[in-house]
Amino acid sequence: MQRWCGLEDIPQDWGRSVVTIGSYDGVHRGHQLILRHTVDRARQLGVPAVVVTFDPHPSEVVRPGSHPPLLTPHQRRTELMADLGVDAVLTLPFTLEFSQLSPADFVVKVLVERLHAKAVVEGPNFRFGHKAAGDVAYLAEQGKTYDFEVEVVDLYVSGTAGGGEPFSSTLTRRLIAAGDVTGAAEVLGRPHRVHGVVVRGDQRGRELGYPTANVQTLPYTAVPADGVYASWLHARGEKLPAAISVGTNPQFDGIKRTVEAYAIDRTGLDLYGFHVAVDFLAFVREQQKFDTVEALVEQMTKDVQRCRELISKAVD
Repeated sequence: MQRWCGLEDIPQDWGRSVVTIGSYDGVHRGHQLILRHTVDRARQLGVPAVVVTFDPHPSEVVRPGSHPPLLTPHQRRTELMADLGVDAVLTLPFTLEFSQLSPADFVVKVLVERLHAKAVVEGPNFRFGHKAAGDVAYLAEQGKTYDFEVEVVDLYVSGTAGGGEPFSSTLTRRLIAAGDVTGAAEVLGRPHRVHGVVVRGDQRGRELGYPTANVQTLPYTAVPADGVYASWLHARGEKLPAAISVGTNPQFDGIKRTVEAYAIDRTGLDLYGFHVAVDFLAFVREQQKFDTVEALVEQMTKDVQRCRELISKAVD
């Protein structure tokens, strides 16, 4: 897959292509439907499939401080798109100046002059250009002028997770914020994953017999609600069953919210400074403060056993 950071990175001899545009945070099942249609149409026309996305998230530039919780970092996003057959990803730096670009100028500068779009594939609610003034109807009008087709793909309708609500990044964030990682996985088509670097914490877990890796998550990460979760820990090339604690550690009157991973039945695992990822499989219980540390340790033992059971069930 080719990865371009800005219009200037696109090869000068780039030919026609099928394009889809959007933030695509999460690359959830609705996104996957659009991306697969883009790839299928590109193969039919014998041209590459290109995704145009943005960094940072447009809302952070237009309304500073409103950046939504991040479901997937850009690197992970491009990996997921590559798995779906996308040939190139163009990441446009979203600046205040760029936000002023009119829908007409966006079409000409991006789709016509640089990507030479032969077809553009979008969802029904797609908006673009200054103040989101452009929509799929306007895009179709422009296509008649500049010789490209516009195809609109309806999104999947979710099942139990959203009560019939279309799959969306907003729905996924809401489920994650509520700790419903099972529902989020239904929308995403895979477990929700959190990335970060392991840093030194208070090391209380080690003292209690359950050493944990303190995962410093990436900025804006969508971290599930406080609680204990059964998870997979991806670290140093291994996929390890893990019990994850999210929260402020109320037993010790903590203030800072952390993500702490205990690799089940692994001893001597040194992950300090390593980049890791956590796949959240199932919610186990809410965080709570116990009467004694001994009671906490007893509950942790039960939590780890419950995590073993849930992970084993997920594997089966």
